[in-house]
Amino acid sequence: RFNPAFNMATIRQAFTEAVERVRMPTPTRLRDLIRQIRAARTAAEERAVVNKECAYIRSTFREEDSVWRCRNIAKLLYIHMLGYPAHFGQLECLKLTASTRFTDKRIGYLGAMLLLDERQDVHLLITNCLKNDLNSSTQFVVGLALCTLGAIASPEMARDLASEVERLMKSPNTYIRKKATLCAFRVIRRVPELMEIFLPATRSLLSEKNHGILITGVTLITEMCENSSDTLMHFKKVILKIKFETQIVPNLVRILKNLILGGYSPEHDVSGVSDPFLQVKILRLLRILGHNDPDASEAMNDILAQVATNTETSKNVGNTILYETVLSIMDIRSEGGLRVLAVNILGRFLLNSDKNIRYVALNTLLRTVHADTSAVQRHRTTILECLKDPDVSIRRRAMELSFALINAQNIRTMTKELLLFLEKADAEFKAQCSSGMILAAERYSPNTRWHLDTQLSVLIAAGNYVRDDVVSSTIQLVSSSPVPEQTYITNRFWESLQVANHCEDKQPLLQVAVWAIGEYGDLFMYGANEDEFERPTESDLIAVYHKFLTSAQVSTTSKQYALVSLAKLSTRLQECVEEIQALITSFGSHLNVDLQQRGVEFTQLFGLYKHLRPPLLEKMPAMQISRISSQNGESGGGSFDDNSQDVIENGVEGGGGVGHSIIESNMNTLGDNTNILLDLLGSTDLSMGGGGGAGDLVEATYLSNAVHKKNSRNANDGAAPLSHNQDLLDLLDLDMTSTSTTTVTPAGGGGGILTLAGDNNQSSVAKMNNMLGGLVLSGFGSGLDSSASIATNGNELGSMLGVLGGPPTAAVPANIATAGNLIDGNASVLLGDLNSTAASNNIVVPPQGPRLTALDKDGLLVQLVAVWGRDCMHIYMTTTNSSDNTLEQYLLKAAVQKSFNLQMLTPSGFLLPPGGVITQEMRVVATSNATLRMRLRIQYALDGHQKVEQTEVSGFPEQTPAMAE
Repeated sequence: RFNPAFNMATIRQAFTEAVERVRMPTPTRLRDLIRQIRAARTAAEERAVVNKECAYIRSTFREEDSVWRCRNIAKLLYIHMLGYPAHFGQLECLKLTASTRFTDKRIGYLGAMLLLDERQDVHLLITNCLKNDLNSSTQFVVGLALCTLGAIASPEMARDLASEVERLMKSPNTYIRKKATLCAFRVIRRVPELMEIFLPATRSLLSEKNHGILITGVTLITEMCENSSDTLMHFKKVILKIKFETQIVPNLVRILKNLILGGYSPEHDVSGVSDPFLQVKILRLLRILGHNDPDASEAMNDILAQVATNTETSKNVGNTILYETVLSIMDIRSEGGLRVLAVNILGRFLLNSDKNIRYVALNTLLRTVHADTSAVQRHRTTILECLKDPDVSIRRRAMELSFALINAQNIRTMTKELLLFLEKADAEFKAQCSSGMILAAERYSPNTRWHLDTQLSVLIAAGNYVRDDVVSSTIQLVSSSPVPEQTYITNRFWESLQVANHCEDKQPLLQVAVWAIGEYGDLFMYGANEDEFERPTESDLIAVYHKFLTSAQVSTTSKQYALVSLAKLSTRLQECVEEIQALITSFGSHLNVDLQQRGVEFTQLFGLYKHLRPPLLEKMPAMQISRISSQNGESGGGSFDDNSQDVIENGVEGGGGVGHSIIESNMNTLGDNTNILLDLLGSTDLSMGGGGGAGDLVEATYLSNAVHKKNSRNANDGAAPLSHNQDLLDLLDLDMTSTSTTTVTPAGGGGGILTLAGDNNQSSVAKMNNMLGGLVLSGFGSGLDSSASIATNGNELGSMLGVLGGPPTAAVPANIATAGNLIDGNASVLLGDLNSTAASNNIVVPPQGPRLTALDKDGLLVQLVAVWGRDCMHIYMTTTNSSDNTLEQYLLKAAVQKSFNLQMLTPSGFLLPPGGVITQEMRVVATSNATLRMRLRIQYALDGHQKVEQTEVSGFPEQTPAMAE
C-alpha cells in the first residue's frame, strides 16, 4: 500500500547522498587501485601507492563518510591480502554489518572474517549483529551471518549463538539448512562440548534428497564421530524415524548405491561420475563406522565391492573414489576377497602414468602391507620397478615398501634388486637403505656365507654413507662365524681393498677389512685355502698397511682401526715383525693425540714388555649382542586406575620383550656397573693356567679404572643410584686410592708392568694386584714372579669382601706361592661365590617376612615379600618353576595406582629351567595415603608359544608411624 511518509524519507535520503557525492570527490575504484599496484615496477613504488591510498582511506574514516565506506573497505581488504596492515578498518567493518543494505553487509561480513579473530576484543561487538541477522527474513543475509559465525566464532560467541544455529538446522529452506549445518560443523570443531546440542538435528539430514544438505550432513556426522567415541556408538545404534526404520549404515549404503546405479544427472555429474564429492564423504564415514565393528562391516561389504568394480578409472575423479574405497576396505572388518580386490586396485595405480597416483598407491600399500602381505607380494615386481622412477619421493616410498615385503622366501631376490638400487641411489638414500638391508639380512639370511657376502656387498655399494651400526654389525657377524667362514670373508675383504679408490671412498669397508685381517691374520696367511684365493706375501701386506696409515685421504678413525690391526698382526705373522714395529713406532710423534697414544703404548709391547704382547693381543671372543632391559629410575614408574593402566616391562615403559632392544654399553647405569664388577672379580679365571690370563686381567683392569672414573663423576653429580654392589665398587676404590707401594718384577728384569707414566704412578695391573691382596695369577707365568713382594695397607680382598660374606677375616699373606690355593679362608669361599654368581646377574635374596602368593599355576609360583624401608617399600619377587618344562623369555610387567611411584630393578634372568628361580626387586614410593594394589602381567614362551598370565595382588603391609619416622 502507498505510504507517503516512507516515500518522502527515501527521497530525502537519496537527495542527501547525491549532495554528498557532489560535495566530496569520488574515491578511486577498486579496479583502478589494482591497475596502479600491478603497474608498479619496484616494491618501493608499490608501497608508495598503497601508503597513499591507505592515507586517503583513513581520512574518509575520520570524516565518517558513509557514502563510500563500502568501496573503501573493499580496497582495504585487497591491501590486506597483499600483506599490508589494515587493522584500522575493523570498526568500519562493524558499521557496514549493521547497515540495512545487502551490499554493505556483504562487504562488512567479509571484512570481519578477514580482519577479526578472537584475539581482538572488537569481535565480541559483532555478536548482537549476528544474532539479529540470523533471524532475518532474507535467506542470503542469514547465510552471511552463518558463514561469519563459522569463520570467527570464539568459544563465548559459539555458546551464545549455538541455539540459533540449531534452530536454523531445522529450517524448511534448504539453503539455510546447508549453511547452518556447515556452521555447526565449525562450531563443534571449535567447541566440542556443544556437540550434544546439534545431535538431535542431525537425524533428519540423511533423509534429504538435496545433495548440498547430504554432503554437509555427512561432514557434520563424521566430525562428531571422530571427536567422541560416545557419539560414534550413538550413530551406530541410532534408529532414524522417517518413512521406515533403518540404521545409519544401511541408510548411507542406500545413498551410495543410488549415486552409483542412478542415471545421468547433469546437475551433479563430474567427468561422468555422479557427485564424487558426496561419494568420498560417505566412504570416509563408512570407514569410521565400520572400524572394529563386524556387523557394520558386513553391511557395507557389498556396496564397497560395487564401488570398486563400477567406478570409471580413466579420469582422476574415479581414481579419487577408488582410493577412498581402498582405505575403507582396509580399515573395516572386510572379507579376504575384498582386501585382495583393494590391493589389486593399488597395483593398477602403480601402473598409472600420473606420478601423484603412483605415490598415493605406494604410500597406501606401505600402510596396509601388514594387513594382507600375500596380496601385496603379487605386485612385488611393479614395486621394484618404482625404485627406478625419476621422482625422488616415489623412490623413497618404493624402498620402504620393498623392505616391508622381504621374507625368508624372497630374501635373495629382494637383496639383489636392492643392491642394484643401492649402487645407483642418491646419497640421501644410501644410509637408510644400507641399514635396512643389514637388518633384513640378519633376520632372514639363509646361511652364514650368504650373510657375509651380503654385508660385504652393502659396504662396497654404500661407501662412506654407511652408518656406524653397519660397521659394528659386520664385525659382530664375522667374530661369531665359524673358522672357515672367517677365513673366507677375510680373503674377500683383502680382495676388495685391492680395487682402486676403495680406501678413500669406502672408509667403513676399510675399517672392517683391517679389523678382520688383524684379528684373523694367521688364518688369512697360513690357514686352509679351500676357495683358492690369491694370498699376499707378508711384505705386500705390510706395504698396504703403510699406504693406509700414511695416506692423507684415510680418516683418523680408519687409521685407528689399522694401527690396532697392525699391532695384532705382529703376533699373527711369522716374519716382518721389525717392519711392523718401525711403522708403529713412527706414530709416537704423530700430530693426532689418539694415534700418538696408540703408537706409544704399542711400542712398549715390542720392547721391555714383549712377553705381554701375545696374551694382550690375542683373538677376541665371539661378540654377542647383549639384550638387557634398562632399569633407569626415570622410566621406572607405572600406574593404573579403574579405567586405564600404564604398564611397565622390566622398568621400560611400554617396552617389548627381551629381544626388542639392544642396549649398548652405558657406564652410567647401575646394572652395567654391577655386571662389570662381577666380570672383574668373577669372570676372570684366576685358577686356570695357560695363556690368555694376562690379557683378561689387563682388560679387566682397564674396565675397573673406567668404572672408577665414571663412578666418581656420577657421585659428584648425584645422579647415579647406589646398591650393595655399588658399595663394593666404593670399597675397591678405597683400596685403589690408598697409599700403598707395589713392586712387581718381570721375568726379564726391569720395571713394573706397563709403567708408562713413571715410577710415581702405579700401573693398572699393579693396582689390581693390590686390590686382590697379593694373589699370584698362574696365567701370568712369565709376567709375574711368584716370589713378588707386595705391601698393602691391610685392605686385602678378603677383609674388604668380608662385609658381604661374613665377619672380617685376617689379612691374607702377601706371598702366596701356589697358584691352586689363591686365597685362604673365608676370602676364598667368598671369591668363589662371586664367580658362581657372575653369570646369574643380580640375584636378590628376599628377606624374611610374610609372602604374598601372586600366581600358582601349572608349576609356576610367583611370590612377593614386601618390606618397608626408610623412604619406600621394597618388594622382592621370587618366581619358581617346579614344572618339567623350560620357560623362555620370561617377563614381568607391573603397574600400581597413580598415587604410587614404581621402580623395577633388573631381574636376575629371563630363562626359567626346571627347578630354576628368577628374582627381582621393586621399589614403591607412596605420594598420598592410599592402599597399594598391584597388577602383574607375566609373559613367557613355552615350546615356542607365548603364554600370558595376569593377576592382581593386594594385602601389602601399610606404613606405620614408626616406619615413617
